[in-house]
Amino acid sequence: MSRITRAAVVESGGAPFTLADVELDTPGPHEAVVRMVAAGLCHTDLGVADGGLPFPLPGVLGHEGAGVVEAVGEAVTGVAPGDHVVLSFTSCGGCRNCRGGHPAYCATWLPLNLLGGRRADGTSTLHRDGAPLGGHFFGQSSFAERALADERSLVKVDADVPPETLAPLGCGVQTGVGAVCNVLKPETGSTVVVLGAGAVGLSAVMAAALTPATRVVAVDRVGERLSLARELGATHTVNSADRELGEALAEITGGQGADGVVETTGSAAVLRLGVDALAARGTAVVVGAPPFGTEVALDVNGLLGGKRITGLTLGDAETQTFIPALVRLVKEGRLPLHGLISTYPFAEIDQAVRDMRAGKAIKPVLMF
Repeated sequence: MSRITRAAVVESGGAPFTLADVELDTPGPHEAVVRMVAAGLCHTDLGVADGGLPFPLPGVLGHEGAGVVEAVGEAVTGVAPGDHVVLSFTSCGGCRNCRGGHPAYCATWLPLNLLGGRRADGTSTLHRDGAPLGGHFFGQSSFAERALADERSLVKVDADVPPETLAPLGCGVQTGVGAVCNVLKPETGSTVVVLGAGAVGLSAVMAAALTPATRVVAVDRVGERLSLARELGATHTVNSADRELGEALAEITGGQGADGVVETTGSAAVLRLGVDALAARGTAVVVGAPPFGTEVALDVNGLLGGKRITGLTLGDAETQTFIPALVRLVKEGRLPLHGLISTYPFAEIDQAVRDMRAGKAIKPVLMF
């Protein structure tokens, strides 16, 4: 049986989010209907809404959800009605990377999550006035009072964690934490540099503060964000509006360079600075996503000291184990996400977007 729900629809590239009634399709065998409680706003949502990615519009975005399961398809086994869940990305479950514990690198990740707007079989999860809408965004499209989500997008979590702190775990937080914990894995005495103190970067700072790294350096152009980074565990901060980055990092590291760099800004110029600042055998993790086709020039001889550059999607996380671990860190106060979050009623989604674009809100979370 289909359901009518209120959703934030983007009509075309560059158009605002507007609330409208849409129709959820009947859940398929491996799908569930989730009553949304909270949904984080991410720069990826804004990029698609601006028309920067070929997602089919009009459509419903949203990919950092938290809610309660209301109904499940006949083959769903991982969750049941009444379960509290975090919504994250989806994956096929059958390709080599999915089977190997790396679903963020699923062979069909792009069409299933970011570009397709449909289920894998081409059918739509959302309609309006009988016409299909772009949906199935990251297997969820959670900017709606109810979402029809893939079972593989759902992670059962404890019911006693504030939903506004759960929602960002589905994308931004697991990306930042995963960059540190799943890729860099800092050793005792190492230096981790985080370029950009937005939600992803500050998540990386919090994660690095939980490791044996001796120096955790946050870099940004906004003084307030650098102050917050200090509160969240950064041992050093660099305001790149005031200081040349390479010079500052050389001073902090005694000329040795950084063992790990997390680049979250999406700027090719900043990425180049980060790679140049690496120590021998250091690793740069590329998280920030510039426009498709962006290239960066590198000093090839500078790489021969064993420097490594690796791209990262969603923290290279296996969500069914990684997200519950993040929830536990939040519950224990070891991942203090509340410092990043600003909450807004769902109806004020456009205000949340404006505040995020203006830098007033690091991680806006919509409350239903």
